[in-house]
Amino acid sequence: MDLSRLLNFSESEYLLGKCHSGRSLRTGSTVEGVLVAFRGSAAYNFLVERHMKTAMSKGGTKRIRVGIIGANPDRGWAAQAHIPALKSLSDDFEITALSTSRRESADAASKLFGVPIAFDNHQDLVNSTAVDVVAITVKVPYHLELATTALDAGKAVYCEWPLGNGLKEAQTLAAMAKKKGVLAAVGLQARSAPSVAYVHDLIRQGYVGEVLSTTLIGSGMGWGPTVEPYNAYLNDKKNGATMLSIALGHAADALCYCLGEVRELSATMTVRRKSFTITGTEESKPMTAEDQVCVTGLLEGGAALSIHYRGGVSRGTNLLWEINGTEGDLQLTAAGGQAQIFEMTVRGGKGAQSSLEVLPAPEKYRWSPQRGLSTNVAQAYARFARDYREGTRFCPTFDDAVTRHRMLNAIERAAATGQRQTLR
Repeated sequence: MDLSRLLNFSESEYLLGKCHSGRSLRTGSTVEGVLVAFRGSAAYNFLVERHMKTAMSKGGTKRIRVGIIGANPDRGWAAQAHIPALKSLSDDFEITALSTSRRESADAASKLFGVPIAFDNHQDLVNSTAVDVVAITVKVPYHLELATTALDAGKAVYCEWPLGNGLKEAQTLAAMAKKKGVLAAVGLQARSAPSVAYVHDLIRQGYVGEVLSTTLIGSGMGWGPTVEPYNAYLNDKKNGATMLSIALGHAADALCYCLGEVRELSATMTVRRKSFTITGTEESKPMTAEDQVCVTGLLEGGAALSIHYRGGVSRGTNLLWEINGTEGDLQLTAAGGQAQIFEMTVRGGKGAQSSLEVLPAPEKYRWSPQRGLSTNVAQAYARFARDYREGTRFCPTFDDAVTRHRMLNAIERAAATGQRQTLR
């Protein structure tokens, strides 16, 4: 087999790589085999990056090359959502690199996910010429440092939500992204769910008439009596990954995307479960993240707003979102309160109808073939690809993240002071 043709190298480039490494290859080697043979040599990055620069989709369009920070081979959101989402959009994206904090886990992830370049630190990933977009999928306390490094390198960024540990960090990153002039998107993927995109358009088409009120009830799914060891950090408020910021934050973003931003609000927050148990152990730890959050207020259009999120899983309703208007009603339900993950069913009724009927989201609202846990992440990446190529703004940006962080900050302030907060 002509390996120079297989890897899109010129003969001289291939021979140069072979010379640098001092290694020979068997006829019939695959791309993966070639890269494994050269790994650890001076030619490795040269060969991989040369290949990645010429990677094209079946349609002939240059694919967007993604490097993932936090691709744990054992568990994590990158493995569960980002990697399958990106692979489902192979005409638009190619995962060219990943990084973890240890050489052993980086190599294991590279082999497991079939990603050619593996780093044991994030600096090498963001500076790699084989990476166009840096996806940040680690815990919230590290977002500021990692996103800053990626933006400093001039790379486009897709950072998981919450963008920062609080409003100030989000504002810092949004200002930096604006200064660098790069695409910086945040993982508020609930607004990209087919059901939410459909409801967004139904509202604008006048399905319910003038919106009078909206009510949202949800369960955090986490923040209950027990937690897996690797998720215990969610129950510590100082880490910024709370029920308020994650479960309520994602659902509230979908709500505001469809109905407009919050104009003013009042709130009550409290910790009802004072402790939790680590699954598989008898260890008990204090719960410092509020597991009950109640919000009332007005949207910028004047509609009344009511939200209640509670920790754990309910035996009754885990997600119910209703929109009531002068001409009709819409209702979204799901088996879980994390709107960014669980598939939502839309029901509606208007005019002379006396009850609701299921309104399946038309196929035009499905921009990825992916189904399951990673559906909405794939939907968000589909929007990201269009923004990256065409300069549009469909995927939520760091500025959108600041808007959502500002709302959450207002909820915390209202709960702490007992005073109604004005956002607009």
